[in-house]
Amino acid sequence: MKEIKVLIVDDSAFMRRVLSDILQQDQRLTVVGAARNGRDCLRKLKQVQPDVITMDVEMPVMDGLSTLERIMEENPLPVVMVSSLTKDGTESTLKAMELGAVDFIPKPSGAVSLDMARVEAEIVRKVKGAAEADTGVLARRHTPVYPRIPVFQKGTKRVIAVGTSTGGPRALKEVLATLPEKLPAPLVIVQHMPPGFTKALADRLDKLSSIKVKEGAHEEELKNGVAYIAPGGTHMTVVQKGERLYLHLNDQPPVSGHRPSVNTLFQSLAAVRGWMVTAVVMTGMGTDGLEGMIQLRSSCPTYTIAESAQSCVVYGMPKAVVKSGMADEVTGVTNISAAIVRALQNQEGVEEWK
Repeated sequence: MKEIKVLIVDDSAFMRRVLSDILQQDQRLTVVGAARNGRDCLRKLKQVQPDVITMDVEMPVMDGLSTLERIMEENPLPVVMVSSLTKDGTESTLKAMELGAVDFIPKPSGAVSLDMARVEAEIVRKVKGAAEADTGVLARRHTPVYPRIPVFQKGTKRVIAVGTSTGGPRALKEVLATLPEKLPAPLVIVQHMPPGFTKALADRLDKLSSIKVKEGAHEEELKNGVAYIAPGGTHMTVVQKGERLYLHLNDQPPVSGHRPSVNTLFQSLAAVRGWMVTAVVMTGMGTDGLEGMIQLRSSCPTYTIAESAQSCVVYGMPKAVVKSGMADEVTGVTNISAAIVRALQNQEGVEEWK
């Protein structure tokens, strides 16, 4: 197994030491250096040549966002942000994801060493996952493609389900910001995130999009032209009552390490009758969504769109769908909104369900 060299950037000596101790418990991870701020980080990059950087958001002299921007412009590398759960911290983290950060680690609160011990497996997983990221995709800036608003047949009930993980916030921005305002379907979205970040993500995407984007609420009825993001740390399912669909939230155990889980969302839609489903799987590590997709496609008319390797930060989740043969369409992130619109328009042509 290839060694992964990590540079830790944090203004707290204690945090640098704690992160170093956690990361070096894994045989593949080697901490090759530490920096106190962004300026120190930029000086050390050529010396230690890391594969992954963990970066504090708030630092003196040169903060994490400024440093990240320089790295992505001059020598793109996978960066995992270390963020506080404050309002300013979550907004800065989402900005970092747009600038090219692969993922983030919530900065622990209270008894730091105890909190870090609880999440050390996730920290190791995210750093190892970041090493697989496509740095060319991270540095690339896309030109958005806005689909034309088609004429839809009245009366047909459709729902769009989206699953994504690593690299998802930026991918969601690409897709949601280019969907037409009068979209004749609701969207239900699972983005792997811990509590405290999805509300800020939804609010940010809402400002950038013609459709309404919000964090999902328990027993909320799904409405056309609205995107509902599963709250971080909570499973989100869809329940049918008569001709209408509603959200249900629960805190049942993680599924394959994930809560919210794409599999859980897709499996709930498999029980819906009389609705056509457009299922979208985008950038992310692992295979979450695959088992749910199998159930979904065996139970109701479903058109599946998978993001292509060329635009994925990590080609894991969509790759699993493509390899299984269940992807009806494979396309880059800038074309996904247009693919969704075409699927909605053409879903009258889906093979009659038996």
